[in-house]
Formats: sequence, C-alpha cells, structure tokens
Amino acid sequence: MALWDRIKESASTMQTQLVAKKNDLKSGAFRDASMAMCALVAAADGTVDPAERQRVAQLIVGNEVLQNFPADDLRRRFEENLNRLTTDFDFGKVSVMQEIAKARKKPAEARAVIQIGIVIGGADGDFDKDERAVVREACYALDLPPHEFDL
Repeated sequence: MALWDRIKESASTMQTQLVAKKNDLKSGAFRDASMAMCALVAAADGTVDPAERQRVAQLIVGNEVLQNFPADDLRRRFEENLNRLTTDFDFGKVSVMQEIAKARKKPAEARAVIQIGIVIGGADGDFDKDERAVVREACYALDLPPHEFDL
C-alpha cells in the first residue's frame, strides 16, 4: 500500500475511533489539549501560512468530536496557541505542551488528543516528518507510547 493511502486510512480510522468516543470527550482538559495539539501540528515546521491556518481552523469546526464545544471558543483557543508558537516557537512549544499534558489524567482523552493530532496532520494527505515528530513528543507528554500510534 502506498504511503499516501496508509496516511489517509490511518487518519480515517482515527476519526472513526474518535467519533465512537465522542460522548466521553467533553472535559475542559480535553478541549484545551486538543486545541493545543491542533496548533502544534499546524506549526510543526516552525511556520504557518494563512492558508494552512484557515484549513486547520475549518477542520476543527467540522470535526464531529469537537462539536461538543462552541466553535468560536475552539477557534479562539486554537489561535491563542498558534500565536504562542508563531511568536517564539521554542518558548511557545513549552506552553503548548503543558496544555496537551492536561489530558494525561484520563487515558481515553490522552489517546483522543493524539488521534486528533494524527487526523489534523494527515488531513492534507501528507503527515510529514515535522508533524510526526511533534505528535510523538506529545505522546511523551501524555505518557503514551508512540508506537501505539505507529509514530
């Protein structure tokens, strides 16, 4: 199977698993960690162009699992995290990883945050090495083994 097909299949599988857990993913920690993860994946290469920012924002609003939360609240949190990362990536990354780590206490939420990162990273069909690297780092922040997600 081609890499492109594996990425699309993996993202699709992750989204299906997330939808199945939708009713369990309503906490503020999950919301905050998810938006931090989305921003981290969007800025994984150290830059975010306006088209990428808009694409990720649309994915967030359209994601069935994240519809548990008001769209304007999600967008605001995503933008705040993204601004931290684009102002000073290394310093912002520390703050964003702390937000992600909030989901550590509930394993189902922690796994869902990683799955959201994979879905966002693979949405364009190219889950690149920078995106994989930041999702792998998030696994460590959440005490999850990256190999569980093929990272």
